Amino acid sequence: MQYRTLGRTGIKVSPYALGTLMFAASIGNPDPDDSARIIHKALDAGINFIDTADAYGDSEEVVGRALEGRRDNVVLTTKVSRPMGDDPNQQGASRRWIVTAVENSLRRLQTDRIDLYQIQRPDPTTDIEETLSALTDLIRSGKVRAIGTSTMPASGIVEAQWAAERRGLERFRTEQPPYSLLNRAIEREVLPVTQRYGMGTLVWGPFAQGLLTGRVRKGQHNDLRRAEIFTHLSDAHRLDVVEQLIPLAQDAGMPMTHLAMAFTIAHPGVTSAIIGPRTMSHLDDLLAGIDVALTDDILDRIDEIVPPGTDVGTLDQAYVPPAIQTPSLRRRPVAERSAA
Repeated sequence: MQYRTLGRTGIKVSPYALGTLMFAASIGNPDPDDSARIIHKALDAGINFIDTADAYGDSEEVVGRALEGRRDNVVLTTKVSRPMGDDPNQQGASRRWIVTAVENSLRRLQTDRIDLYQIQRPDPTTDIEETLSALTDLIRSGKVRAIGTSTMPASGIVEAQWAAERRGLERFRTEQPPYSLLNRAIEREVLPVTQRYGMGTLVWGPFAQGLLTGRVRKGQHNDLRRAEIFTHLSDAHRLDVVEQLIPLAQDAGMPMTHLAMAFTIAHPGVTSAIIGPRTMSHLDDLLAGIDVALTDDILDRIDEIVPPGTDVGTLDQAYVPPAIQTPSLRRRPVAERSAA
C-alpha cells in the first residue's frame, strides 16, 4: 500500500478510505458482526482510513465495536451537521450543536479522540467564525486532531481559510466533495483551491452512487430497488455515458469498478477516495484493483467522453446551495419587478 499525506496534517492515509454508511443496519448490512469482519479485512489489506458520520444510523456504533484493540492503527473520521432528529437545534454547525454532537460521536465510537472531524454539509445559517471557534476548542482540548468540510463550494473554502487566518483559529485541513467519472465539476475550482491551501481531499461517490458498478445498465432492469430510491440511476443521459465507458474498461482489461476508482485517485489533488462495500464480496472486488494505474491513453479517452471539469447530470445527494434552492433568493419581489 502506497500511503499519501493528508494535506499538510502530516497524517499518512491509504488512497482507498473505507466508508461505513453501508454498515448501518437500517441502510445496508443488517449483520454488525459481518460488517466488523469487512472492517478487519480492509485494515489487514492496509486501508487505514475509516470514514463515518453521526447521521449514518448506527454506523458509528458498529465501527466503534469493530475497532476495539485496533484504534491506534486507524485514521478515524466522522462528521456532523446533518439532522439527528426533529429538533432544529440537533443539526447544523453552531457551537451549541457541535460541542454536544462530538461527545455523542466519541461515545458511540468508543474512543477519546477523532482524527478528522468534518462539517458534513455547509450551514449558511451559522457564521463560519463561530463554527471554526468551536472546532478550534475541540482541537485544543485533544478531542479532535484535525478538521474538515464536505461539499463546500470553492468560495466557502476560501472564506473559511481567510476567517481562520484573521481570527487565529484552526484551519479546515480537508474537503470531502463528490467526484467520479461522471461528476468532474470539482476539477474546475474546488480541487485547485484545496491544492492552493494545502488541503487533503477525500472524495465520495467514486461509483456515482451505483451507476459505475456495472449493476445498472441502459435497457436492463438491474438493481431496481436502488433505482427507485436514487432517481439519478434512471437518468437517460447518465446511462448513455456509462454505456460509452463500459467498452473503455473492457478494452483496458478491467471491470468498471477498477476503472472508476483508478480514475478518482489519479488526480494529483485527490488524497483518497471512499469505498462503501456492503458485503465481503464487494470489498474483495475493490481490493483486487487497488494497484491499478491508468495510462495517459485511457485518461485521454475518458476526457473525450466526459470533458474535464464537467458533470453528467447531478447526484441525488449533491449539495444544493440556498441561492439555487430557494426561489426568493433568485427572484426580486413582484412589486420591484413590475416597477422595472
